[in-house]
Amino acid sequence: MAVTTKQLWDNAISQLHDLSNATLYQNNELQARIAELEAELAAVKMAYSAVADNVTLDKKAHNAQMSSFNRQMPAFTHSPAQDPLVLCVIDGDRLLFLRSFIEHGYQGGRQAAQVFTKAIAQELVEQGLTGFDRLSFWVTIYMNKRAVVNALHNDHIATAEQFESFLVGFGQASPRFIVMDAGPGRDSTEAKVKEYVKTYIRLPQTLRVFFGGIDGNYMAMYNSLEQEDLAGKLILLQPSNNPSPAMRQMGTRSLRLEGLFMEERLSPLPIARPGPLVGIPDACMGMNGVPSNGLISPQSESQCSMPTPPPGNRTPENPRMVDPSKPLHKRGSLPQVSCTFMSNPSHREPPPCNEHYLMTCSKGANCKYSHEWLLSPEQLDILARNAKKAPCNYLKNGLICPYGDNCCWGHVCPSGAKCFHLSKGKCWFKGDGMHPGNFPQIVEFA
Repeated sequence: MAVTTKQLWDNAISQLHDLSNATLYQNNELQARIAELEAELAAVKMAYSAVADNVTLDKKAHNAQMSSFNRQMPAFTHSPAQDPLVLCVIDGDRLLFLRSFIEHGYQGGRQAAQVFTKAIAQELVEQGLTGFDRLSFWVTIYMNKRAVVNALHNDHIATAEQFESFLVGFGQASPRFIVMDAGPGRDSTEAKVKEYVKTYIRLPQTLRVFFGGIDGNYMAMYNSLEQEDLAGKLILLQPSNNPSPAMRQMGTRSLRLEGLFMEERLSPLPIARPGPLVGIPDACMGMNGVPSNGLISPQSESQCSMPTPPPGNRTPENPRMVDPSKPLHKRGSLPQVSCTFMSNPSHREPPPCNEHYLMTCSKGANCKYSHEWLLSPEQLDILARNAKKAPCNYLKNGLICPYGDNCCWGHVCPSGAKCFHLSKGKCWFKGDGMHPGNFPQIVEFA
């Protein structure tokens, strides 16, 4: 009887142990399933949120487009002979074509133009803009060309020759494809792009304006267009799957273009055009063909500088870089532009030759100034600005300058008729007409 009771207890304990193991196993399975369901729920919520955001943006873009259509319809009714315009403007400092296009130079430019045109045409078809006999398609690219070339070189993407050939091929693909050099400084490119958009988007015959190279600096422009019910004409060019924060804030339609534009940004470009330097150090006395007993008229920050010709691209065979640990005017580093004309036999590393970097130096190997510095866009800009502070020898001696507007030297005193040194008879700008009484005023039309 005792043996039977022990067996019963052993059997009961064994059953309880098996039941406990089964319960634990089922509990683990349930917990794993709960975790899977929670992950799936989180993914669904995230997808729903993304879809809801896209629906909101699409609805906002649709309403803006409808508002723009309503404003355009009367204009088309009264001027049926006008071809509708489809315009594209690109901030070339922010958005560049793929490296594979640029590397192929001229042919790469033509191929990029064809691929881009095809993508725009497909987008117009998807929007239903097919009821016109003819559309006039224009592409304009604004860029700080010198800075972009320098960034491409620094990032080992393309040479200056490759990029120049690429731009030529792109521009010659169509008479309506235009590449414009906006000049030094990020603000120059932005200003031209903004004026382009604000001007042409208001034309009643403008159907769409495709805009590439968007960043936060264009938000104010977009907000003003939205207030005028013009944002519906705007389509943002999106080079990647992930739109930039600025594009997310703009509630308008975007066109995703894969395999056409670079997704990554180049090295930082110059943000602003450097201001003119104040005064000229004593070490700079002794310029080419300029008497050392004269005084150049200093130009203050508040005065307007005369326009300077854009420096040419010069790539020396054995370039020397700037020593960032030393001021630009010290020996062993790049001399400051105000000291560009310094003549010092003891200087082991001569300053850069103005005419070599800004025009053409006829002295060649006999030039006492250096042709070997690798100047940044900012330094070239300073070089051009300060060269204008020294008078052109042709005009100073009463002759006609053969270089005209392309001359790197000053044809007009920066201080004009109010030059202090002119009243003392010591200004270097001694030629006739080098101190005009007034300057023409530039008028901007709204």
